[in-house]
Amino acid sequence: MSEPGPGSIARGLIRSLDRASLGTLMRPDAPDAGSPYASLVLVACDHDASPILLISTLADHTKNLTADARVSLLFDGTAGLDEPLTGPRVSVQGTAAKTDDKRLQARFVARHPGSAMYAGFKDFAFWQVTVARAHLVAGFGKIHWIAADDIHGEVASALADAEPGIIEHMNTDHADAVQLYATKLLGHDGNGWTMTGIDPEGADLRRGGTVLRLPFANRVATAEQARVELVRLVKQARSA
Repeated sequence: MSEPGPGSIARGLIRSLDRASLGTLMRPDAPDAGSPYASLVLVACDHDASPILLISTLADHTKNLTADARVSLLFDGTAGLDEPLTGPRVSVQGTAAKTDDKRLQARFVARHPGSAMYAGFKDFAFWQVTVARAHLVAGFGKIHWIAADDIHGEVASALADAEPGIIEHMNTDHADAVQLYATKLLGHDGNGWTMTGIDPEGADLRRGGTVLRLPFANRVATAEQARVELVRLVKQARSA
């Protein structure tokens, strides 16, 4: 199997992490106007890996975005490494805009179940980042600027439409399979794992504050292809 390209690595990081460092520019009426401002945000992403945020209108980063939509998001995949600088991280550059897209909102809440209690508050809003480019550092000497098209990859509209039903079916009727994915294939303990998302390249799992990425060996574009791959992974887990 060939090594994944920079776009695939960057996309995998964005999909596998549930938080990021958000960089905005201080608004004109704030102290140090124009200076960079970094903050921690929870993130999800669309099927094309475009980041989704749920942020308060009272937060400084939201006020900054209202004045200047340019953003940078750092996705840090170095946690737990003895030498963090040998690990992957990607800085995504683009612009952010509010979104009323119910599918994107549902994807964020599925990724972050705790957000359901405040997602409907008037002082919170969903934002989507339109990616312009990204800077990937995949380890020492592995540095790449990546165009937006290479980050997004191929989108499967049929799978995106079917996603809510697939997730509900797996968590309701095949919770044992989700448990096997987490414990046998991904090496994590504990009960109560749930599937929170599925896209052409893998599925997202969660238990409490821990998120996992279940990669697919075969790209899927439809609900039936997803079913075949999920069944294959169950068989692999049971024989592990």
